[in-house]
Amino acid sequence: MTQQRYQSALFAQLEAILMVSDEPITLEQLVKATDAPHDDIAATLHAIQRDYDGEHGGITRGFQLRHVAGGWRLYTRAEHVDVIAAFMIQGATQKLSQAGLEALAVIAYLQPATRSRVAQIRGVNSDSVVRTLLTRGLIAEDGVEELTGAVRYTTTDYFLELLGLNSVEELPKISPLLPGVDEASELAESQEQ
Repeated sequence: MTQQRYQSALFAQLEAILMVSDEPITLEQLVKATDAPHDDIAATLHAIQRDYDGEHGGITRGFQLRHVAGGWRLYTRAEHVDVIAAFMIQGATQKLSQAGLEALAVIAYLQPATRSRVAQIRGVNSDSVVRTLLTRGLIAEDGVEELTGAVRYTTTDYFLELLGLNSVEELPKISPLLPGVDEASELAESQEQ
């Protein structure tokens, strides 16, 4: 592979990883994911950053790559806050998708629950669905898991208000014909192995 193709492929790989992550990603995580040398990744991250900033006559993107909290993460640019807020408010009035309802149910019954736990039980990546639930104020971050550092989520008072409940204990019990939360968790874990 030529040097230019290698750089282009690494640029695309890093960009794809950054696009799906909602937390800062360390250089070490990127090295492990791509098998590329540390220096190549660092140089490529700076190239991505310059590209998004419109250097060398390019177009300034609506998002930027920033180094924060020991890692790299994509953020929308502050100058677009008004249009983003208008879009998010518009989206807040729309119904939840089936995926959104499933993820919300998992979090409501298992809380606190991590994204990976939601994905494990649903059987599909749930990152964007969890972001939507956060944006709509139905769930909130509730610290991090001690062992993994993964963010935990719980339902909000707004969620309870929408359902007319005082607490999550008032949620309907899971159907007696379906496995309980603990059994579903065990089943999901056994299928991963």
